[in-house]
Amino acid sequence: MSPVKPRTASHVDTDITTPRTLAERAYLSLRSDVICGKLAPGEKLRVEHLKDQYQVGASTLREALSLLVSDALVSAEGQRGFRVAPISLTDLEDVTNTRVMLETEALRQSIRRGDDDWELALTASYERLTSTENTGPGAVPLEWELRNKKFHEALISAYDSPWTKYLLAILYRHGERYRNINWRLTVAHVTDRNVHEEHEAIYLAAVNRQEARAALALEAHVRITHDIVKRQAQKM
Repeated sequence: MSPVKPRTASHVDTDITTPRTLAERAYLSLRSDVICGKLAPGEKLRVEHLKDQYQVGASTLREALSLLVSDALVSAEGQRGFRVAPISLTDLEDVTNTRVMLETEALRQSIRRGDDDWELALTASYERLTSTENTGPGAVPLEWELRNKKFHEALISAYDSPWTKYLLAILYRHGERYRNINWRLTVAHVTDRNVHEEHEAIYLAAVNRQEARAALALEAHVRITHDIVKRQAQKM
């Protein structure tokens, strides 16, 4: 029997791809609203109310919510329906530690296996991200978020592990959720942090095949985000 493969990261990340079904469209809309905080942590998701808001039938909405359950952004409460997943500093720390563990190893493997095409694709992704970062503090947070995610995906793209990419895609969404709820991108950009320099350090180490340095730079980058979000949350 062939092993069952997870949905790949490219399937999970359908920000740009046109949804193929009404359920996928509702899923993307709901996911965006959970991540940006429009649907608050712990909020009860009442199908009878939301189906009109998202312009789908009740069964289609339940299908979309079930997809969000698989992303751990929504919890199912048996016969009582659905609820937006809660947030906590403990959860944030767990998300961060797990992401660091998976993503740094994936980066090491990608550097070892990456060919010229990988390097060209990584460079293109880095340059697109840099052009967004140069537009000014908080100018285009949505575009920055999309290009930031593409850069992180490009870093590990030479590592052929669908499970790793699937899990990292979920973890990235949760990290994005914490950034939006507890630490707006505009807040992050007005601190002393220089996100572009962090990305540059990761990129240069990766293209120069310095896997240990790249992994350390990536870990520091992810953990700084965690530390800023944690400080902001403690002030709330």
